[in-house]
Amino acid sequence: MNDSQPIRLYLSAEHACGYLSGLAARSAFVDPEWTLNAPRYQRLLEMGFRRSGGHVYRPHCRDCLRCVPVRIPVADFRPSRSQRRCLQDNGDLRLSLDTELRDEHFALYRRYLLGRHADGGMDPHDRLAFHNFLECPWMPVRFWSFREHNRLLCVAVVDHLPLALSAVYTFFDPQAAARGLGTLAILKQIEYARERGLSHVYLGYWVSESRKMAYKSRFRPLETLTAQGWLPQHPQPAPGGDPG
Repeated sequence: MNDSQPIRLYLSAEHACGYLSGLAARSAFVDPEWTLNAPRYQRLLEMGFRRSGGHVYRPHCRDCLRCVPVRIPVADFRPSRSQRRCLQDNGDLRLSLDTELRDEHFALYRRYLLGRHADGGMDPHDRLAFHNFLECPWMPVRFWSFREHNRLLCVAVVDHLPLALSAVYTFFDPQAAARGLGTLAILKQIEYARERGLSHVYLGYWVSESRKMAYKSRFRPLETLTAQGWLPQHPQPAPGGDPG
């Protein structure tokens, strides 16, 4: 990383894979004592890492390389017909970039988990876990809030980096699922990044066999991190719906 301070990594214990049933997973975590900031995290993103709260990790599973880091080169992106329709259908929504999570965000998060991920292992009533999962103590985070009049419909948690955006997590009102709000959130991030001369929007990991990851392959062109570095790829979409 061209940094005089070395990085230590720690391996987690194995646990059930959150993407593919029947598989075990583990992660390599950056030493929490290592000083992190937005420029350093951007370099770690380029190396295939990702954050959860203030912790930075990347998959380090035994005999499995299915988690592939992906990002969108915003200058080359062209929306598909369905993506253009998503933008048009949601033209009535108002977007604000909030700097903190409030009661209305937590209420929406609870509805989202209960409606979409009731068996996903996350406690929808745990307010502390909500903040620890989405906030970050060492980097600016913005909570992109999409509203229909005064009704909060969707929140995209976005890391704002010197040269890129990173899509952390999106949750929305299950009753508004037909709007394609997860797709809308990514399209708006691409627009924002392009207007400000940022190079990429990072989408985290893509797993070809996972239905919940299928939406990522619908953003073209898509770059994947390989042993040769970041290369343009054209993964075939798996069946699946909107993010979330």
